[in-house]
Amino acid sequence: MFSKACEYGIKASIFIALSSYKGVRVSLKAIAREVNSPEAFTAKILQDLVRHGVINSTKGAHGGFEIEKGLISSIKLSHIVNAIDGDAIYNGCGLGLHTCDENHPCPVHHKFKSVREELKSMLENTNLEELALNIKSGTSFLKM
Repeated sequence: MFSKACEYGIKASIFIALSSYKGVRVSLKAIAREVNSPEAFTAKILQDLVRHGVINSTKGAHGGFEIEKGLISSIKLSHIVNAIDGDAIYNGCGLGLHTCDENHPCPVHHKFKSVREELKSMLENTNLEELALNIKSGTSFLKM
């Protein structure tokens, strides 16, 4: 459903949020290791997240990535998805056709429309704090 970059971006943001609660900035290496992503690919994803204001980056010996504690609850999954994949997930065809709309629907258009609407609602109503706290409490996991 999400691009690989978006999957890594979501996992990285959750990991950074968890570390930020502890007052710790995390390095690119630590993030790449945690989300099981190549460092160069992770760096590009993190750049997109910084550019869109989802995470902060600090250079130097004590640098790394973080999210202000007070902002973690206001960052929605939709912010991360939009930063990495744009809004194509809300508008794209369920079968990947280039032309698919109400006037020229693909075979699954009308059924997929409700799935997209539910997905959009979930992404707009789920924040990083909720996901990070689920990891912290052990009710969900970032890695197997």
